[in-house]
Amino acid sequence: MVRSSPTLPASLYFKILLRENRRTFFLALPIVSGLIGQMLMGIVDAVMVGWIGVVPLAACAFVNTILVVPMVFGFGLLSAVSVHASHAHGAGRSHLAGESLRGGIVLALAMGLLIGVGAHLGTPFLPILGQPPEVNETVNGFLILCAWSMLPLFVSGAAKNFCESLGQPWVPFWIMMAGVLLNVGLNMILIYGNLGAPAMGIDGAGLATLLSRVAVMLGMLVYPACQRSLSAAWPRKWLAPGMFSEAWVLFKIGIHTAGLNLCEVSGFSVGALMMGWIGVVPLAAHQIALSVAGLTFMVPLGLAQAVSMRIGHARGARRGKRIAPIVHSALGLTVGLMALFGAVYLFLGNVIAAGFTPDPAVRSLTVQLLVVAGVFQIFDGVQVVSSGALRGFADTRVPFLVGIVSYWVVALPVSWLAAFHFGFGALGVWVGFVVGLGVAAIAMSARLLRKCRDLNVSPTIQSAG
Repeated sequence: MVRSSPTLPASLYFKILLRENRRTFFLALPIVSGLIGQMLMGIVDAVMVGWIGVVPLAACAFVNTILVVPMVFGFGLLSAVSVHASHAHGAGRSHLAGESLRGGIVLALAMGLLIGVGAHLGTPFLPILGQPPEVNETVNGFLILCAWSMLPLFVSGAAKNFCESLGQPWVPFWIMMAGVLLNVGLNMILIYGNLGAPAMGIDGAGLATLLSRVAVMLGMLVYPACQRSLSAAWPRKWLAPGMFSEAWVLFKIGIHTAGLNLCEVSGFSVGALMMGWIGVVPLAAHQIALSVAGLTFMVPLGLAQAVSMRIGHARGARRGKRIAPIVHSALGLTVGLMALFGAVYLFLGNVIAAGFTPDPAVRSLTVQLLVVAGVFQIFDGVQVVSSGALRGFADTRVPFLVGIVSYWVVALPVSWLAAFHFGFGALGVWVGFVVGLGVAAIAMSARLLRKCRDLNVSPTIQSAG
């Protein structure tokens, strides 16, 4: 191992950043691909439902707005599986990673049951959210089916985090992609009534999503059980004592990340409700633009998970000198990639919108929203990678507080004022997102860079995973 001098020349540090970028990128690639696979199920539903009418598309947007809140909260909670398992793996204690999986599945089952039961109990109260009457009349069956699909989705997420933390990300990715293809096939049959099946419309999309996610869950559990390289970590006795105590440990680790996710996504969900107050066309356009922005957001989200795991590995192996280059390179990579996506939105917005709906009014507004999305994507990428890196430091409380201020104290009031007081309508709602995400990006990255400086060590040139 060759150590650098206390103050590295810029050219040498740049080479270190490039090396760390490659490692983070190749670790994040299957994670990003798997996350995109999860998003594609929702996007496929939106595209295929959009071709049967604007009202079904708006109903799909409404249900996604409701369910995305507990979904991202659950994913944030289950991120603790990655944190705990990667730290155990870095310390050479793989059996503790298996305990994280057991506890994670307990959390997944509990959250899935709560969401499913909550959907049944909550459907009579949907009209109080102020959406158009024709949307409220359409959503019930789709909402209940998608709500119950959260249970297999969460179990799959726990198993996926376990595999990725132990360096086995690619098979979970292929399982996820197989689930997307299954969802497309089932949509073709159940939405439109092919192969002798009745045409179920939007309810068919919900049933297809449920069946596809159950299939993915089974694959995600069978694979690590049969994979020899994971045998040391795979739990031997699933019902042995300690399962619920591990779930509680994971809950305490993940709750602030879940809260941060909840702050952001609930802010976007309230924004969607504002769109519904404006009309069906803005709500449908919001669904399309947010689906597209959410798809590219999976890139920094995957980078955030990779950075969190790499920092967890480094801390578990007591190699803290490697953390600063990992962080600096990841932030630079994030800004570059999100700027590229913003350019795609700017120049290809009309093509993207045309792929979702034939309605000219929805298309026109979608193109405008995508231009705004190109700006907030950069801020969103920086804040999520910064919060992921802070999670690797086990620093989650302050990012949670930053999320509360950024999304609820800043973004939503600005959205309301811009949309309704200053008369910018749908565009005004998204302007609030830009401002709130900008505040979050500045605060999160500043805290992260300060933590890197506080390490008070210089980077080293060494091999690492």
